[in-house]
Amino acid sequence: MADPRPRPNIVVILVDDMGYSDLGCYGSEIRTPNLDGMAERGIRFSQFYITPRCCPSRASLLTGLHPHQAGIGHMVRDWGLPGYRGFLNDRCVTIAEALRPAGYRTLMSGKWHVGEERPHWPCDRGFDRYVGLISGASNYWQLSQGRQMAIDDQPFTPEPDGFYMTDFITDHAVEMIEQHGPEAEPFFLYVAYTAPHWPLHAWPEDIERYRGRYRKGWDAVREERLARQIELGLIEGRWPLSPRDEQAPAWSYFEDQERRDLMMAVYAAQIDRMDQGVGRILAKLRELGIEEDTLVMFMADNGGCAEEIDRGEPGVPPGPRESYLSYGLPWANASNTPFRLYKHWVHEGGIATPFIAQWPARVAGGQLTHELGQVTDVMATCLDAAGADYPEELGSQPIQPLEGQSLLPVFDGGERDPDRVFYWEHEGNRAVRRGRWKLVSKHPGGWELYDMAADRTELTDLSGRHPDVAADLAARYEAWGEPRNVLPWPVEH
Repeated sequence: MADPRPRPNIVVILVDDMGYSDLGCYGSEIRTPNLDGMAERGIRFSQFYITPRCCPSRASLLTGLHPHQAGIGHMVRDWGLPGYRGFLNDRCVTIAEALRPAGYRTLMSGKWHVGEERPHWPCDRGFDRYVGLISGASNYWQLSQGRQMAIDDQPFTPEPDGFYMTDFITDHAVEMIEQHGPEAEPFFLYVAYTAPHWPLHAWPEDIERYRGRYRKGWDAVREERLARQIELGLIEGRWPLSPRDEQAPAWSYFEDQERRDLMMAVYAAQIDRMDQGVGRILAKLRELGIEEDTLVMFMADNGGCAEEIDRGEPGVPPGPRESYLSYGLPWANASNTPFRLYKHWVHEGGIATPFIAQWPARVAGGQLTHELGQVTDVMATCLDAAGADYPEELGSQPIQPLEGQSLLPVFDGGERDPDRVFYWEHEGNRAVRRGRWKLVSKHPGGWELYDMAADRTELTDLSGRHPDVAADLAARYEAWGEPRNVLPWPVEH
């Protein structure tokens, strides 16, 4: 294998509200040949974690810190508290701010959602170029009222004719690679899709590929996905499939099965179109002859979303711009196969994500690793790959120490510290994991303890049998939270 050049190009791709099992290489029936191909050429993680919500995950990805340290312990509202400002604070640096001094072009296409107002936009935080959605979820066919888009540091409203958000993000990512790929300086490109976040909007030709496929219902889909996950080596057969969520009725309960089939078909079509976009990005790298020397990392920002949304015109089916629907809790339960719970919560269904990386010049293909990783590790990995330093200050402001650890040793086939401790908090939902043990709480409930080696689907609470383990992890969580601006929920503001 050829030695990589000292400073590879780096592409980080983030998708929005996608479950653990929604890619073909993670057990899905959805067509994702480009991401499956990335997995064949690179490495997949079976145990990679994000936070359970979009804004906190983006803050952690960009800064290598826990979200409260970066000022986004919740979402984008400013509560006037250090951990809950709603924008990236001045005690953190972004990957772009760290790589630009090392000679990188810093580029972004897509959803920002870590600061709605200037001076908290991408070009204020180290990006040379930016095109995309400053705000959160929007209509895919036209910019929703109250949402903001920008080109560099200027507001922008796209013409609705021919506009589709996923394609728009891909188009500009490809354009940036085409413009900067041939340059002598390496580039860092952050591509942040809104897909497959609600609303359910997709091109008719993509929907038709899946229409009728989900008439079998969510229970059958979950069973089939689990079987594929076991075959792929992602999930151990001794871990039972979590029961169907008690809030999800049996498929036979519904008289509108055709409509519910269509809801999942549109969701699948959104992922399909996103994967097509990833394929276009990879093809452009290949066309320019720079694929070998480019590190590409892919993940989602949280688990599948169980929010029930219906804000469109009455009677309009999912898909066109007049509709505004989510696919709902039962299908989210299928997206998160084999786990339970969803976005917002810190059980596995809310925080486990597919993670795929390829770097042909360095990373051997076809790897599946069960080593643990977390979204805070992305910054450290980018710096390690680039040979760049993590700054101690930005201007005259001291910067908090990096929390993440580089993934390159795992990419090279090595192992990580088995005693490393991972932490989460969102809306009072708390978790801490050390090795095989995970302590987790669904707010406002108490702690539950799970042996992740024997029971990653979190079905048997062992806190009563191992009170010493539970007490140790709880104490670690308390010691972690306070110095990182984590406050008890609900936060008083």
